[in-house]
Amino acid sequence: MVNLTIVHYSSYGTAHAMASRIAETAEKAGAEVRLRRVRETAPPEVVESVDAWAEHARSVADMPVAEPDDLVWADAVIMGSGTRYGHVTSQLQAFIDTLGPVWQEGKLADKVYAAFTSSSTPHGGQESTILAMLTTFCHFGGIIVPPGYTDEVKFQDGNPYGVGVVTGGQETLTDTDNAALDHLVNRVLRVAEGLELD
Repeated sequence: MVNLTIVHYSSYGTAHAMASRIAETAEKAGAEVRLRRVRETAPPEVVESVDAWAEHARSVADMPVAEPDDLVWADAVIMGSGTRYGHVTSQLQAFIDTLGPVWQEGKLADKVYAAFTSSSTPHGGQESTILAMLTTFCHFGGIIVPPGYTDEVKFQDGNPYGVGVVTGGQETLTDTDNAALDHLVNRVLRVAEGLELD
């Protein structure tokens, strides 16, 4: 059985929906799953000034918050963030910045890693955001598992680096989005199962 940790930050709910789909698919495949959000670091008055942001923050208030031990526990990690100016959100980066002690101890190495993101427009920085996460995984000594074009769905969603969803006003994930997420998590689990896990 693979221990999978899914760490994400979501302002309006898209990344949360993606993370939830990954968790559901992984559990069906027999993985032990920890679904975690990162702490909100934006000032409360800023969050409350945007209705959709405030509503989503309230909806996940009771969800477990990611801690470094969640990554130490995992055999595989899938990390996700909305795109901010072609990079990860400051909230996810703040969590990554807490990982120094476990990284120094080598506790983040030799795990399987993958990433996902969302943006409001088709060229809103999805590739650079995912590549930023993959760069971080390189520093961890992680084993990066991109989806590539290893399934027909990748020719529909068009992202070989991870999974990217264009929100564009949509309220729910499409069938293509869900299929791409399912393919990513199943590929991650298959590779993780093939490794000699501690």
